[in-house]
Amino acid sequence: MILTRRGLIKTASLLGLSSLSGFKVLSVVPAAAQERVFVHGNSIYGKLKYPADFKHFDYVNPDAPPGGRLRIGTVGSFDSLNPFIIKGEQAAGIGYIIETLTTQSFDEVGSEYGLFAESTYHPDDYSLVSFRLRKEARWHDGAPMTAEDAIYTFNFLKENHPQYQFYYKNVQKVEQTGDSEITFFFDSKGNRELPGIMGQAIVAPKHYWEGTNAQGKKRDISATTLEPPLGSGQYRIKTVKPGQSIIFERVKDYWGNSLPVNIGTNNFDEIEIIYFRDRNIIFEAFKADQVDIRLGGGSKEWETQYDFPAYKKGNVIKTTFYTKDAEPMQGFVFNLRKPKFADPRVRQAFNLAYDFEGRMRILSFGNYNKRTQSFFQNSELAATGLPQGRELDILTEFKGQIPDEVFTTEYKNPVNGTPQNIRDNLRKAVGLLKEAGWSIKSNALTNDKTGEVMSIEFLLDDPGFEDVALAFKPSLERIGIKVTVRTIDSAQYENRTRDFDYDVITGLFAQSLSPGNEQREFWGSAAADRPGSRNSIGIKNPVVDKIIDLIIFSKSREELVAATRALDRVLLWNYYILPDFYRAEKWYPHWNRFGFPEKNPDYSVGFPTLWWWDDAKAKATAANK
Repeated sequence: MILTRRGLIKTASLLGLSSLSGFKVLSVVPAAAQERVFVHGNSIYGKLKYPADFKHFDYVNPDAPPGGRLRIGTVGSFDSLNPFIIKGEQAAGIGYIIETLTTQSFDEVGSEYGLFAESTYHPDDYSLVSFRLRKEARWHDGAPMTAEDAIYTFNFLKENHPQYQFYYKNVQKVEQTGDSEITFFFDSKGNRELPGIMGQAIVAPKHYWEGTNAQGKKRDISATTLEPPLGSGQYRIKTVKPGQSIIFERVKDYWGNSLPVNIGTNNFDEIEIIYFRDRNIIFEAFKADQVDIRLGGGSKEWETQYDFPAYKKGNVIKTTFYTKDAEPMQGFVFNLRKPKFADPRVRQAFNLAYDFEGRMRILSFGNYNKRTQSFFQNSELAATGLPQGRELDILTEFKGQIPDEVFTTEYKNPVNGTPQNIRDNLRKAVGLLKEAGWSIKSNALTNDKTGEVMSIEFLLDDPGFEDVALAFKPSLERIGIKVTVRTIDSAQYENRTRDFDYDVITGLFAQSLSPGNEQREFWGSAAADRPGSRNSIGIKNPVVDKIIDLIIFSKSREELVAATRALDRVLLWNYYILPDFYRAEKWYPHWNRFGFPEKNPDYSVGFPTLWWWDDAKAKATAANK
């Protein structure tokens, strides 16, 4: 599912997911055969874990009681409830009201099962995919969900939404091909991920968006709105305080309550999302029991600031989860659209100047002590050692077009942390900058040809990240770089990042274990200049484009792994991003009034989807205040 760039990240965070893309589909019938065999789900290169008659996912509590309100704090604001456009700043959690054709399993790599669609079919050549839709599906106003709704939504997004235009690039058209059946036709064969991508397609109610509101004014699906839109999911919007909060209420007569994919999920009667100016204020609200859970807190907070009464009494507990998914790449993103960052030696110099170890010691108490070394960290997709086998064959084809180190040296980030290491790495950084045409003149790093003084602005939308940028600033200033750190409100940040108006921002690139078409959006040349794209770096590298195609059109898991590792090496050795930390643990401190499965699924924490209100715990906590 794609919402907006920021909306996607917020929704993923609220759902406890590390990725929302990369699903592939199991072939079910030889291409030469005429008979179409529909199945209940999609799988990556193999069999689905759950049979057609499964009762519920293994990881859920099928007896989870409904009830209670969950309050979540998030940073920023919002000015739109329209989930189908990129305009405005979309409310977090808006995906709760939206139905998709299929829904994912959290304990398999890239598997999805029927939701609005009861079954699916595609031929061996992956030239199309068909979905048979559930006739019992209903919108919240009682009107039936139809093939016409799905077709209307696809056509609107393909024509009007820049991210979907790119994501659906290889989808030629969609047609109704039977009673409650739709078929997406592709412009190429062999793209294994496209059937799964179309399973993630969101559906809008045509009759609602082509109708009028309470004032008799015709609605416009292409415009921002604060009118709660009609949905079909397990939740509807109950109340909205523009820019401040939004409450979603569980639809008790939801049409899909008895579906196996929904048993034991979305158990809260209400989910309230409350907006705050920054993360520090959210923590204060958490301590004061104004929000129920602390998402995204830092290591210093985790180690030193849980000395407040509610924690000491046991009313607040700190819970740690683990998953097997790839850890996201996060760090400082260079805007390659700025000429000063065009030379990879300049970007490498920044990495040399970054005292990661010192920052961990001072700011993070050693908890974030692992620095990210891969865009697919902690997975079999990460490039390690030197390239071999099929991976080496792929890279050899591009020899002379990619850094030589790809073949000779395992990528490792520089190590600082001691005065000697810092001095040595700063010398290396100055040497690289000199090679790239920058010299220190009058204590300022200056371009030898243009006379431009190297200056950078770290653009942030959360004061909680200022410590990281400010810790980096002294090292850069020592080699003559003028540094400013600027924090702006979320609306300004949305506009500036959408238009690529920045030097350096913080970025996070979540990956699934089955990468595919979304890699074009992250690193593809065609996305580099498209406003609002997730290619925030601005990469335009024909080798990267070709390797992405090898990933997308891979015919086996082995081919996929080899091509992904090759991509990883090329991205790393071009120093497109300055990597920061990763942490295998997922921290979820919360007020002790909730239940959740004893063991979370392999590929998601499952928050809040799998959690529930525990009335006994809630009463005990209230009595213990």
